[in-house]
Amino acid sequence: MTVVDDRIEMADSLDLLFEQLESAPEGYHVEIVGGTIHMSPQRDAHWQIIRRIVRALEDAFGMDVKVTSDVRIDFPGHLNGFAPDVAKLRAEAVKDARGRWRYQDVELIAEVISEGTAANDYGPKKAAYAAAEVPVYLIADPYTGVCHVFTYPKDGEYHGTVTLDFGYPVDLTGTVIGLTLETGDFPRD
Repeated sequence: MTVVDDRIEMADSLDLLFEQLESAPEGYHVEIVGGTIHMSPQRDAHWQIIRRIVRALEDAFGMDVKVTSDVRIDFPGHLNGFAPDVAKLRAEAVKDARGRWRYQDVELIAEVISEGTAANDYGPKKAAYAAAEVPVYLIADPYTGVCHVFTYPKDGEYHGTVTLDFGYPVDLTGTVIGLTLETGDFPRD
C-alpha cells in the first residue's frame, strides 16, 4: 500500500465516522482527533471569543476573507478530522475534490479551550498543526484568562511561543496574519 492509498483510506474512514455523527445535537462541537470522537457543548464565553477573533479577521481582511468556524479540515496524522474554532485560509485557497478546505492553505488556527477537550488543543492538535506547518496557532483559554501563540513550525514542532494574559494585545504583525488581536474584551469562564 502506498502513502497515497493510506491517505485515501483514512479520508474514507473519516468520512464514514463523520456521516455517523451528522445527528449530533445542535450546539455541540464535534471532531475526530486521532480516531477518537470528541463532542463538547459550546459555552457562551467560548462563542464570544470566537466571534471576536472572526470580527478582527474581517476588519483586517474584509468581509470576503476566507475564514471558517467549526468546519472540518483533515490534518496530518491518523484519523485527524478537526473542526477548528477559527481557521483563516490563504486568499487563493480552493476546496479539494471532496469539497473540503486543505490544511496546506491554513494560515491561522484559533482554538478556544473547552474543559473536556483542552488536552487535545494543547497536545495532539498542536502537534498536528505543527506537522501541517500552520504558521500561527492561537489558543485562548477562558478558564485561565491566557492566550498562547505558537509560531515558526518546523519538523513537527512550533519553535516560537508567546503567552499573554487576556487584556494584553496579541501582536501578530510579524506573521502572515499581520494584525494585532485585542483581547481586552475576551470573557473568562
